[in-house]
Amino acid sequence: MTPVAKVGEVPNFGKKVVSASGREVLLVNVKGTIYACENECPHQGSPMNAAIVKEGYIACPRHGYRFSLTDGTCADHPEFTLKTFPVQISGDAILIDPA
Repeated sequence: MTPVAKVGEVPNFGKKVVSASGREVLLVNVKGTIYACENECPHQGSPMNAAIVKEGYIACPRHGYRFSLTDGTCADHPEFTLKTFPVQISGDAILIDPA
């Protein structure tokens, strides 16, 4: 697991872009649960840091494709999956597995 940020750097319902193993990763805080996903929509590459987060999903700002924050699936377009990463909290550090 790689430390990428402090818990306080990602406010409730906020997002933060970090770098891990040469890739951009988006951290999302939903009511104290931190999720990590790639910062690029698998549909057409739009940055996900401008996405809307609601009800356990993150919606691409370009075309609205909704991806599950837990596993990256897209119910409306199953051919597209947003890469997600395991997250662990250790003290105030956010750690992810960028593999």
